[in-house]
Amino acid sequence: MIIAGLWKTFDKAGEPGWACIIPFYNVVVLLRIAGKPLWWILLMLVPVANLFVTILMSIAVAENFGKSAGFGIGRAFLGPIFYPILGFGDARFQGVREA
Repeated sequence: MIIAGLWKTFDKAGEPGWACIIPFYNVVVLLRIAGKPLWWILLMLVPVANLFVTILMSIAVAENFGKSAGFGIGRAFLGPIFYPILGFGDARFQGVREA
């Protein structure tokens, strides 16, 4: 179910849905959707920093879909629940990709 939700989320953001099943590339696409620079991938390799980067990226993705920061935190910790809500819900991509 998480793959289907992530696939639909990518589609809504104008990215290829199949990118969600490719390891590492799906993180690149999520960073683009969040509008964060690609060098944040390096921060994801640092043990404690990766938690903060994941939370900040999740909040940015949620905000780019018109959701609250609380939804983004939920997305960071409970992805299997929040990805389908974002993908199959009525949220629409509003953000501008920077990277």
